[in-house]
Amino acid sequence: MSELPLPPWRRTVPKRPRPAKAPLSQNEIVDAGLRIVLEEGIEAVSMRRLAAVFDTGASSLYAHVANKEELLHLMFDRICGQVEVLTPDPEHWQEQIKEMCRRGHALMAKYNDIARAALATVPSGPNALRMSEAMLAIMLAGGVPPQVAAWSLDRLFLYIVADAYENSLHQQNLTDGQSTREYFDTFVGQLTDYYTNLPADRFPNIRAHAAVLTAGSGDERFEFGLDMLIDGLSRYTGRTVDP
Repeated sequence: MSELPLPPWRRTVPKRPRPAKAPLSQNEIVDAGLRIVLEEGIEAVSMRRLAAVFDTGASSLYAHVANKEELLHLMFDRICGQVEVLTPDPEHWQEQIKEMCRRGHALMAKYNDIARAALATVPSGPNALRMSEAMLAIMLAGGVPPQVAAWSLDRLFLYIVADAYENSLHQQNLTDGQSTREYFDTFVGQLTDYYTNLPADRFPNIRAHAAVLTAGSGDERFEFGLDMLIDGLSRYTGRTVDP
């Protein structure tokens, strides 16, 4: 049966083809993941969530990123790429190592809880390797034996990452409208009171020194930890250490 013609008061409207979507790139996916981490944290990152950002299916992302684990590693490596490396100066190697640790720590603290992505793994992206190479070169130029420098690199990265991640956990405990300063004032005050009221016969030192146990800001404690690590590292300069 032949189709009836359209009535004269109806006109066909040609369908407009949907514009083709611009192809995704790995960099765009990593950028979107970092934006989510900044706003909501690492738990909010998923392939489905990212697909929604680009108005596409998750399968479109897998052409560029194998899975969420790889995406998190790429995101962490992107942050490492923002760390400005230093040219080794043997006379000032200790301060140079501290400065690189500060820079890495500050960036990880900026990106919410992204530091978690580096725990229980070995950051091996090009930017993380670039950072490791620079820190290793600084220690070797300062006379630190290769084995000591290698293990120190591992410990320093762990210190930076763990401290930044712990700070992010505290940030997640902030209540609506509460500032970081208000949170820590309350937290430290409660902890000091708890220590002060411990049984004196069982915990005499903790009770007596409650104020100093809870003293100092996060930045002050981070710097203290760096001093301990680097001062200890300096003991090995000029020495031969067997692997």
